[in-house]
Amino acid sequence: MLINLRRRRATLPLASLKPSLPFPLLKLFSSSQPNPNSTPNSTNPLSKSQLQSLVRRQYAHGKFSDLVRNVVALPTVLLAACRNLTAPQPGNADEFPPQIESASKRFSIDEMGRELFENRFDIEACCVKMVPEMEKGEFLILPNLKLKVLIEAIRMVFEIVYDERFVTFSYGGRVGLGRHTAIRYLKNSLENPSWWFNVSFNREKFDNRHVNNLCMFVEEKIKDEMLIDIIKRLFECEVVQIELGGCYFGRGLPQESGLSSILINVYLNGFDKEFQEMRFQKNQENPKFESNELVSKDDIFYKPVRIYAVRYLDEILVITSGSKVLMMDLKNWVLKYLEGRLELKVDRVKTAIHSAVSEKIDFMGMELRAVVPSVIRPPMSEKAIRAQKKYLRQKEVRALELKNARERNRKKLGMKILSHLFKKLKRSDGFKLEHQIENEVRKIFSTWADEVVQEFLGSLDDCWAWHRRLSAGYFLSLRHIRDQLPQELVDAYDEFQEQVDKHLSPVKARKALEEEERRKEEEEEQKYAKNTVEDLTRLCTKVDAPIEIIRKAVKLVGFTNHMGRPRPISLLTALEDADIVKWYAGVGRRWLEFFCCCHNFKTVKTIVTYHLRFSCILTLAEKHESTKREAIKHYTKDLKIFDLSGNEEVHFPTEKEVKMMGDRNLSDPKPVDGALCLALIRLASDEPPYSCVAHFCDRTDTTVYRARLLQRHLNLNPLDEEKWVRGMGVIHESLNLKCLPLCPNHIHDLYMGKINLQDIDCTSFVDVD
Repeated sequence: MLINLRRRRATLPLASLKPSLPFPLLKLFSSSQPNPNSTPNSTNPLSKSQLQSLVRRQYAHGKFSDLVRNVVALPTVLLAACRNLTAPQPGNADEFPPQIESASKRFSIDEMGRELFENRFDIEACCVKMVPEMEKGEFLILPNLKLKVLIEAIRMVFEIVYDERFVTFSYGGRVGLGRHTAIRYLKNSLENPSWWFNVSFNREKFDNRHVNNLCMFVEEKIKDEMLIDIIKRLFECEVVQIELGGCYFGRGLPQESGLSSILINVYLNGFDKEFQEMRFQKNQENPKFESNELVSKDDIFYKPVRIYAVRYLDEILVITSGSKVLMMDLKNWVLKYLEGRLELKVDRVKTAIHSAVSEKIDFMGMELRAVVPSVIRPPMSEKAIRAQKKYLRQKEVRALELKNARERNRKKLGMKILSHLFKKLKRSDGFKLEHQIENEVRKIFSTWADEVVQEFLGSLDDCWAWHRRLSAGYFLSLRHIRDQLPQELVDAYDEFQEQVDKHLSPVKARKALEEEERRKEEEEEQKYAKNTVEDLTRLCTKVDAPIEIIRKAVKLVGFTNHMGRPRPISLLTALEDADIVKWYAGVGRRWLEFFCCCHNFKTVKTIVTYHLRFSCILTLAEKHESTKREAIKHYTKDLKIFDLSGNEEVHFPTEKEVKMMGDRNLSDPKPVDGALCLALIRLASDEPPYSCVAHFCDRTDTTVYRARLLQRHLNLNPLDEEKWVRGMGVIHESLNLKCLPLCPNHIHDLYMGKINLQDIDCTSFVDVD
């Protein structure tokens, strides 16, 4: 059944502001362009280094000034923002389509720059009100593509201004400082944690008080009334929102603005600096000494008191290695600062102090706990030791086989060379060759001889036998015989005996072997003693994936039944086979990438390898009304599919690929929340094709997909923690049943997690009649 579709864009009717500057300022705007000798052509976007130079040029007397007029309003800067919003095309990861042509089809970059320069850019006209299907549902204000370009340009400028001014323990919304970097800091730099607490905020949106405080913090470094006015208008239109205590920051959900992360860092930067100063004072009071600087007769270990903090956007974790009294003082100071100076509402019940050793704490979607080093790196079990010895024996056997084969080949080659030389000698009076090979032959035989000698000297039994033969029973060792012989012969014999004792003496060889064994035993004892002392004196941070929460999410989505066994998801049977596999592959890969830094990563591997893989197989079997065995026979366990050209594709992580994953590639991956909560159902239509809703994508070979949200499909309230998964974010309900045209490349990237809903223009949805 064909569906009639039409493009719809619902705008929010808000009053436009009057321009604060006179209209005829085109000449002034043109004169504000940078010198062409130092800035590239206006049709080319600025690189990051060029943008940094341009922003730093506005720094004077301790502040940045006129950033909107002299930086944000420039067409080259707006094109750089368009480039950041554009997803790279497959096969050309480093090349982007020309932004000037793609943007000109939607809006004029030059006109947008003039509007910003003259302070007559209408933010309200660029806001789109997303109305939910239910009358009692909440609406969502989203920016259109033109306003997204402005937001991205402001974010780029803020990043250059503030990134170097943020403290080291501030993560999130920064390049190269994401979740995994914070986890690596906790695992490697945290020493002997004893108490910690996680600051929990009440769900509260920023109101006028918070926005005014934010603008005051921005004015400490930036002197630009136009920029402050734009920020206030963005909050007034609700196109930029900050809700502390929610579950959508850093998750790629559409309700999160691209400017929210850096604004949170700016708002909490004063708290970070105050805490950093407190840490510095505590470190001066408790200096750290090296082990060789401490003199102790009673083996007393010195543990200096340390204070640590890690903040990822609105999640704050405070740790100390001192007493609980110190931690209570820290908590009182933190709450006083957040509630007093920043006017934030903290949930004092959930912000409780926990023992780092006996209690685990949730942070960034993972579980932390202080353990002894032997838990992180446990000693080898007897079974593992037997397996290692077996492997070493097999390795020795393979080495012996290779050695025998090498000797056999050498013997054949040597016999061939000797046979060739003998034939030449018989046919002529000596060797007459065009090429002299004596040196090469001599080198080969010398190498072989050296290897044989080294192998012989390495054998204790052979050395013993030859030493007995060369040194026992000879008459030259008798005194009355030595007196009758020439002195030169006696000296030569003694020198020969010295060389025999030096190279073939079994006593020295046995002593060397025993010394080597003794050295290995001492190393093992020292290693055991060191590990024992570390277990008694040191604590490390163990990071685990919340397995119970993951299993609850697996059961809630429908991967497993009430007994924990894989089951099909009937909602996905409306998709194509490739889309079904890609949806499962995207969920599995995002889970693996997110929890690859955890200690219990093997359990996550099992969930992806078993539950998700066989749920996908059962879904394909249900769609084609076949059995599980027939589906496995057709798609194999690796879930191989074929594209339109007949080429084989594997999107789901193979078992070998899953086994090779681990804590190596530290990045800032997006959680799986957006993939679990969204299913895109393909629709059929006889209408003309629409352009792709991905940012600045001009392709028209699109397919319309209807968005189905998990909370609406299951009729659950995400705020109910008993029925919903704790800590799992959801896509806003206003996007439910919205239809989005997507090209094949971007629907593939959306399924596989290469892009998210922030990378597409959700306001350009298609309305269904």
